[in-house]
Amino acid sequence: MGNIAKLDLTKSRQIFEGAKKVIPGGLMGIRNPKFYVPDEYPMFIEKGYDGHLIDVDGNDYIDLVCGYGPIILGYNEKEINDAVFEQIDKGFCFTLCQESQKILAEKLTQIIPSAENCVFVKNGSDATSLAVRIARAYTEKRKVLRGGYHGFHDWCVQPTAGILEEMRKYTIRFPFGDLDALEKLLKEGDVAAVITSPLCHNLCDDVKMPEEGYLEGIRKLADQYGAVLIFDEIRTGFRMALGGGQEYFGVTPDISCIGKGLANGYALSACVGKKEFMECVYKKDIFISATYFPNSLEMVAALKCIEILERDNVVEKIWEKGKYLTQKFQEVSKNSGLPIHSAGIPVMPFILFDKSEPKHEAMTTKLFTEMIRRKVLLTPDHHWYLAYRHTYKDIEYIANAIAESLEAVKRNL
Repeated sequence: MGNIAKLDLTKSRQIFEGAKKVIPGGLMGIRNPKFYVPDEYPMFIEKGYDGHLIDVDGNDYIDLVCGYGPIILGYNEKEINDAVFEQIDKGFCFTLCQESQKILAEKLTQIIPSAENCVFVKNGSDATSLAVRIARAYTEKRKVLRGGYHGFHDWCVQPTAGILEEMRKYTIRFPFGDLDALEKLLKEGDVAAVITSPLCHNLCDDVKMPEEGYLEGIRKLADQYGAVLIFDEIRTGFRMALGGGQEYFGVTPDISCIGKGLANGYALSACVGKKEFMECVYKKDIFISATYFPNSLEMVAALKCIEILERDNVVEKIWEKGKYLTQKFQEVSKNSGLPIHSAGIPVMPFILFDKSEPKHEAMTTKLFTEMIRRKVLLTPDHHWYLAYRHTYKDIEYIANAIAESLEAVKRNL
């Protein structure tokens, strides 16, 4: 491909300038340009198909971010669209619920080991916050021990403006992988819950498998000290296995939080768990209320998504493609001679420069500049995802683009 010029992002920039007048920062959260390479990445998308996005300027990208995880099949899935359109004709936001909620709850209890009861919400932060509320009601204890990032609500987010410190004093972080540190905190008492992902992951870092026996150790400690064990499966649910990381690793928590991958992009998540714990919602009258939690468009999208996942053996095929992509990453990383390595797991891949390298930030910026110019949409600050509709042709293109981009990094040095 040789030297690649900057993309034409004229319309995207124009929209962004207008957005800054009415939206703080122009774009909220991790979609703000500051989290990519400013002035190189598109900011507004026109449409998507399969594993691709087309921006408002007409540039067509292979997208390995997948909406930060919800797109497990592909963009603009016809079968899901058809199911949603059929539901639209009936209506979807009512005073009372529709049967799809009960049918979906039944389905989740069949495929997720910890799921005996289900409560539907909208996003991951809703689900983790509800899980913590249930755990506190069940145990009548206060402290929550967290093993990573579990959403943006006050109880768990990193210190930031607008959050009172006293709101967070009962949430204590423990290092993922360190059972001794976890037990030390449990011994202090008053622990309602231990919440962790089955995988080690942070917002801006690698994804790592737990060491053998670690999840089993957490399970044992939670039981020993009377704490509710919560698995945050927002990322791992439906991707590591249909039943999530708990199925993959064979360790069943008391409560689980699922979301990304559940409805292929529709706003739906759930707090699911063993009946003993979930019944607290009813028996202890835990307050849960939101106008849109019962909306049925998301329910029918999830049911159709799960049907396709099961019918087409999607999870296994994503793993196969992910392993192939990881192999390609390893080859180009080794051939580059640069301090870079393939990271993550096959269904959530990433590549990282060695952070001990003094120029790792400059090399990272150059790499992702070159990749977006080659129309591969990645994020430098978050692991990526693979979707079912990504093709082997897409993977070959990505691998070649990374190889060329790494050569550009070397020239830049």
